Amino acid sequence: MTLNRKLIGTVCAVGAAVCYGTNPLGALNLYAEGMNTPSVLFYRFGLAWVLIALVMAFKALRGKESLRVTRTEFRTLTALGLLFIASSLTLYLSFHHMPAGVASTILFTYPVMTAAIMALFFQEKIRLATVVSIALALAGVLLLYWGDPGGALSTVGVVLVLVSALTYALYIIVVDKSPLRMSSFKINFYVLFYCAAGMALFALLSGQHLMLPPSPRAWLWVSWLAVVPAIMALVMMVYAAKYLGSTPTAILGALEPTTAVLIGIFVFGEPFSIRLLIGIVLILSAVTLIVLSKTDRTSAPVEQR
Repeated sequence: MTLNRKLIGTVCAVGAAVCYGTNPLGALNLYAEGMNTPSVLFYRFGLAWVLIALVMAFKALRGKESLRVTRTEFRTLTALGLLFIASSLTLYLSFHHMPAGVASTILFTYPVMTAAIMALFFQEKIRLATVVSIALALAGVLLLYWGDPGGALSTVGVVLVLVSALTYALYIIVVDKSPLRMSSFKINFYVLFYCAAGMALFALLSGQHLMLPPSPRAWLWVSWLAVVPAIMALVMMVYAAKYLGSTPTAILGALEPTTAVLIGIFVFGEPFSIRLLIGIVLILSAVTLIVLSKTDRTSAPVEQR
């Protein structure tokens, strides 16, 4: 029975990481359809919110969980929503400036950023593994920056994805340090609502209009983004953490940027080189070292990417 649980957990962890890694597949296809970034994210978050709302309605009818929140929880959920808006928007904007696979790999520096912030501001003990991981991650990012066969990567793109990683690291820390005591479905219900509303507001303020998906194919990719890298990944991540443990689940999460890189190369013809490969390996090594140096911790926020 234990072996079966570990096998199920491993399969779910791999499945969740691969599902997360398909974000560029949906985003780049929708960009090719002529949709702008806020529209892509609005429909992704909006449809995912509808699906989560159906789950929460079912749970509420059965008396398992209500949608009520306290003032403190409301403030925390608002902060989480704003952070996740910033993280998602900057990541998807970075796809316009650099290969999506490389952007997804740089984004994976967020566990290293989380460890550094915890050490600097929350008196968490600075371990040698943390220092080495930061050095490896920085070296990896620099190699990725200079690794494009056509020259250096876009500075704007690199800054955008680093901001995405930083805001996601802050998101994780807020969840970890907050008094929230609710299911991931309930957290997702509120955060996804903020994200959909935030994308609509961003479109208005930036002078862009929300575009309906222009074709059945575009609706298919919107549905893909809402279901595969969101809902399916969320469900599999829950089982992975439950049956396998959060540390091995986090290590297998390295398959996420690997998936994004492979999609970029084989589906969209994005450039690749030995230097890029070394940069990716350095970043994945940094994250693996950080994870292995930690005790078993939950990582529920990852469910929402």
